[in-house]
Amino acid sequence: MNQEEMQEAFTTAFDQALVFHGFTDYMRDYEMIVQLSADPRTGIPNEYVRYIFVNCVLANVSTALQPEGWATSLDDRLIDYASGVDLDGYTWGVKWQLLYPGFELVPDSQVAAPWAADLGIPFHEVRVETNGHNLTLVYSDLRIEPAPYNYTPFRVVAPFWDGKIF
Repeated sequence: MNQEEMQEAFTTAFDQALVFHGFTDYMRDYEMIVQLSADPRTGIPNEYVRYIFVNCVLANVSTALQPEGWATSLDDRLIDYASGVDLDGYTWGVKWQLLYPGFELVPDSQVAAPWAADLGIPFHEVRVETNGHNLTLVYSDLRIEPAPYNYTPFRVVAPFWDGKIF
């Protein structure tokens, strides 16, 4: 995907809901699950979309809350919407973050340039701001696809190593 297509994809996600982010289960790519929604009066149904940052070589995540916000958001009741909705503090239990101001593709990134030079393929840097976390990603490509119904980014299964040499 070229930078113009990436920018269009990022514009589509502006002011939408980020419901999950993290490395994929195979640990090479970073993904964000975004809920795209429109005014219910339009009749356009909500959809969940996977933004897959391919060959992600850098993923920095930091809080968007100031220390004062954290000070009022430490209560464990805030991780559940029902028990935290009426408390002061950031209600972690809403289980989504507002993509506002959202994605900013960094032109001529000084962080991505060495990766592009070393690997011989384009690399890009994007900064993502939400009301909960701020992220910086460096990656080579962006894929966007619908999130399958009941998609689970990770689930606990039998250990991959049971003590035997594999």
